[in-house]
Amino acid sequence: MHKKGIKLVFQKTKGFRKVVASPLPKKIVELNTIKKLIHSSIVICCGGGGIPVIKKDSALKGVNAVIDKDHASQLLANSMDAQLLLILTDVEFVKINFGTKHEKNLHKIKARQLKNYLLHGQFEEGSMKPKVEAVLAFLQKGGKKAIITSLNKLVAALNEETGTIITK
Repeated sequence: MHKKGIKLVFQKTKGFRKVVASPLPKKIVELNTIKKLIHSSIVICCGGGGIPVIKKDSALKGVNAVIDKDHASQLLANSMDAQLLLILTDVEFVKINFGTKHEKNLHKIKARQLKNYLLHGQFEEGSMKPKVEAVLAFLQKGGKKAIITSLNKLVAALNEETGTIITK
């Protein structure tokens, strides 16, 4: 759908949203600062994916795009050699057959099976798909385990009692 030159897509759980470029993040500009802070503070970073920039001459310039927060978190986690990537969202589990009578929660799953579900179109763009892509990239690039769950289930998920736990 186009509205006054703006491309919109419809998502069954969120309604219409504007479509803009969404390149994969290549670098966390503040990585050195984050590494320094991580040992003495609680660091909250990459929320909302950060501000997309390009290097022009010797300066950073903002561009009209969006950096996905899940992919930015994956890049940061791999850049810091993290062993666990935790993605908090508004649902307790990743689901297959979402919204159908065959809907199923995924609890403990191997990356290869999750990738198979991804390749068969089980996850919606702009919803669970970028989260799944991010955890698969994290594991493929050296991470050991990833968890996708809701904030209110965080402790139980860390104890592997709930949430979607993904391993190699």
